[in-house]
Amino acid sequence: MYDRLTQSDIDKMQAEIDHRKLVVRPQILQEVKEARAQGDLSENFEYYAARKAKGENDSRIAYLEDMIKTAIVISDESGEDEVGLNKRVKVLIEGDKEAEEYKIVTSVRADSLRNLITEDSPLGRALMGHKAGETVHVTVNETVGYDAKILEVKNTGEEEEDTLKAF
Repeated sequence: MYDRLTQSDIDKMQAEIDHRKLVVRPQILQEVKEARAQGDLSENFEYYAARKAKGENDSRIAYLEDMIKTAIVISDESGEDEVGLNKRVKVLIEGDKEAEEYKIVTSVRADSLRNLITEDSPLGRALMGHKAGETVHVTVNETVGYDAKILEVKNTGEEEEDTLKAF
């Protein structure tokens, strides 16, 4: 996998693993036990649903553990007024009438519908390390590009929650 993750990403993944192992797994095992006690398993929907939930939970735990094990830990530190990971950036793209606000995130948090873009996206790559007032050129491919003016850079607090993608 070798995803580039911040320590905060890893901490949140570990918290989800702990929750799934200590809270969700015992609940599911109890549901399996209760469904099994109802008798004939060949037509017992509750039993099959509980077994499926157990498999999905165990798969998610294994996935998160693999992500942590193979992660490349990166720093999310940047200057107070420069674009970096976990910062919100208001930009005006050349030719647009309204500014857009994006948050620069790692790949496991990317969600273009919520304006969460990665540092590896064309726009994210162009913005990284720049400051408010600067205009950057965004290269989409060899023949396509555009300019974007950085209007504002804001720090985001830990209270802001972005969910991890479930694969």
